Amino acid sequence: MEKFEGYIFTALCSTNFLISCLLFSRVTREQREPYMDEVFHVPQAQKYCSGKFNEWDPMITTLPGLYLVSVGVIKPVVWLADLTGAVVCSTAMLRFINLLFNCGNLYLLYLLICKLHLREKTRTTSRRVLSALSLSTFPVLYFFNFLYYTDAGSTFFILFTYLMTLYGCHKASAFLGVCSVLFRQTNIIWVAFCAGTLVAAKMDEAWKVEHSKKRDEKSPPSQVPLSISGAKKVLLFTLEFLTSPSHVKVVLLVAWPYAAVGVGFLVFVVLNDGIVVGDRTSHEACLNFPQLFYFFSFALFFSLPVSLCYHRVLRFLQALKKQPLFFLFLTCAALLLVWKFTFVHKYLLADNRHFPFYVWKRLFQRHELVRFLLVPAYVFAGWNFLDSFKSRSLFWSLAFLACLLAATVPQKLLEFRYFIVPYLMYRLHMPLPSLTRLIVEFLLYTAVNAATLFIFISKTFHWPDSTATQRFMW
Repeated sequence: MEKFEGYIFTALCSTNFLISCLLFSRVTREQREPYMDEVFHVPQAQKYCSGKFNEWDPMITTLPGLYLVSVGVIKPVVWLADLTGAVVCSTAMLRFINLLFNCGNLYLLYLLICKLHLREKTRTTSRRVLSALSLSTFPVLYFFNFLYYTDAGSTFFILFTYLMTLYGCHKASAFLGVCSVLFRQTNIIWVAFCAGTLVAAKMDEAWKVEHSKKRDEKSPPSQVPLSISGAKKVLLFTLEFLTSPSHVKVVLLVAWPYAAVGVGFLVFVVLNDGIVVGDRTSHEACLNFPQLFYFFSFALFFSLPVSLCYHRVLRFLQALKKQPLFFLFLTCAALLLVWKFTFVHKYLLADNRHFPFYVWKRLFQRHELVRFLLVPAYVFAGWNFLDSFKSRSLFWSLAFLACLLAATVPQKLLEFRYFIVPYLMYRLHMPLPSLTRLIVEFLLYTAVNAATLFIFISKTFHWPDSTATQRFMW
């Protein structure tokens, strides 16, 4: 980091932390008691603070990473400051842990942007800094910095894991990957993605060598072949690569720490008889393929200022004109998946405190045909998503898409929090946008954050059968 850039970024971190602290103070004053999932997380963390590590709330479905980190941070502070009484491990003190993770996420995002866009380093100081700031205020993630949820810490450890992978520190990356899994079991998918990037790099090298031997090939080596013959070629090459002892040996020499984490996770799944700990009734896996379409739409909305432009729309129309049968096939496949594989979780229909409840009620439940009429929009959103990766290599793109499918499709519940990590990974790997576009993106995120926090604080309501104050949230 250059000296001037270092000063700018330090000032930015300080300002961001100060504003977040002011917002945190307001949220905590308005909602002093644990809210929503905090009613499970806060008492469990307080048990750990009291040294009761053998007590566990069966309603909690994630591993105790958040509580262990909270105790590891709070206990030394309590000892140094000689704190006693109700303030120790209070709801506010536990929530503040996520504000610290927010600072860490800002720094990690900045380091990742610098690493991923190394070639543009000499001309993009302001764009890198603003891009990191903008992503750290990504609305769904930023909102949960003020509550005692697992999202801020989970994101922190996944970003840290990926950063270490990029720097070639694979043992450290695998250890951090274990930490991320302790926050949320599904993070094993993104640990696998880190390993997948190593495999993809080796496959890209082998693909280019094979491609260069065939002089009759017209498309560049990194281009994804959008045809049946092209897909067949990639599939056959992948099978040949993964069954070659020499290739497997080369990959394992580098990726063995991740393989060890994967084996350990499989042992956990076998011993636990599943991924979920605690209450499993509301966390059953299914093949909810439209979740991928919801994510594409979500990504299109939040990346609108930096991804969409006139030229991209024009390229889509040209692609539509050039390959009408291919897009017709995609549309028919999407219609089939929406028809046969749409699952609706009971919480989505019943819990009116979450924004997805209103998205579903006012859009999808307006008419039974709405979900089918949205398919063309899904196709465009998916094309826009993939077009953002055209500078990435073939097998890196395939590895990312495989992990994206694994992270979204098995989820029955439409929950925007599940989209945080895949969206950040998508946005980090996009080419650095112009300064103007980044400013518009930051203003969009700021407006959404202001609106959601205002609604959470001010627009309270009560259920007929309860005196507790209810609030709207992501």
